[in-house]
Amino acid sequence: MRILRVAQKVYPDVKGGGPYHVHAMSRDQADRGHDVTVLTVSDDDSKPRREERDGYTVVRRKPTAELLGNDISSGVAKFLASAGDYDVIHAHSHLYFSTNLAALKRRLGDIPLAITNHGLYSQNAPEWVFDAYLKTAGRWTFDSADVVLCYTEEDRERVQGFGVNTDIEVVSNGIDQTRFTPEGPRSDLVDSDGPVVLFVGRLVDGKRPQDAVRAFAGVHREHTDTELYLCGDGPLHDKLQTQAAELGVSEAVTFLGHVSYDEMPKVYRSADILVLPSRAEGLPRTVLEAFAAETPAVTSDLEHVAPVVRHAGKTYPTGNTDAFEDALSELLSNPKRAKSLGEDGRKLVNCRFRWEETVTKTTAALGRISKVKN
Repeated sequence: MRILRVAQKVYPDVKGGGPYHVHAMSRDQADRGHDVTVLTVSDDDSKPRREERDGYTVVRRKPTAELLGNDISSGVAKFLASAGDYDVIHAHSHLYFSTNLAALKRRLGDIPLAITNHGLYSQNAPEWVFDAYLKTAGRWTFDSADVVLCYTEEDRERVQGFGVNTDIEVVSNGIDQTRFTPEGPRSDLVDSDGPVVLFVGRLVDGKRPQDAVRAFAGVHREHTDTELYLCGDGPLHDKLQTQAAELGVSEAVTFLGHVSYDEMPKVYRSADILVLPSRAEGLPRTVLEAFAAETPAVTSDLEHVAPVVRHAGKTYPTGNTDAFEDALSELLSNPKRAKSLGEDGRKLVNCRFRWEETVTKTTAALGRISKVKN
């Protein structure tokens, strides 16, 4: 197949679970003999407009405007308008203007379209804004596709709940369990003699890292040898440092900044508990990567995340830092229970979230709607 992948960002241009998913899917489909082009948005003048790498082609177009953290690119629109020799278009996340353009391309042309849903809500705006969007332009975008791919059954039901009528298939967001394992060296970046609580993600309001610092400060009063490591960059960095100082835990809180993807398996092995207090997510790779390393998780009880996390961790009501603190304290007070949950996490990934199956099922879904049947 000739696959045109429309993705706002791609790894390693941009770090994060979504961009890495796009990269790894494109790399592995190319390795299976498919011709893959990734159309993305970038304002980095040091990068070429067109590049061959890892077996697939990257086409970059500059942003021309920005709305709610969403880069809008006339270059993407022009590329799509003239794209006629692809067998299928695969767009990632309905939240991006590029995916809206891919939906318009499908309405006006004959190239089939698949959309992978990476989460219904953005970290960059209030939920009510996206509720309105999902009932209008978002639903239109989904309905323009020949198939929508969701990570979980719960997520499929949520998409259907907004009146989307197109076919929806569940394809789990898999993890390379041969890279993320409990065996192997730990990271030199993590230097602690006591338990390690780990936050992985952008330091932005939607991820609620401030809740992680506040809950950690609460448990630190009893578990004084515990340390918190925050892995990621973002605009809240300085505020979080100030918060840690005001709560008296600055010496027990370490900001790692961006950590390379190659280092992350070691980081997960070095942690005792992963925390994810987000107010909105798809099915986060961070949680599954931690599970693959036998690290249990404490997360907010998002509707489509909680059913997975409860197999190998604990959840609490989103935004309730007292309940967050209680859940974290419970695992820190019972290392045997935490270890058992970590082992359950590894089993869960091996059973339900294998990356090679994600590639196989995604490629099969694209093949079923492709102009050229394979």
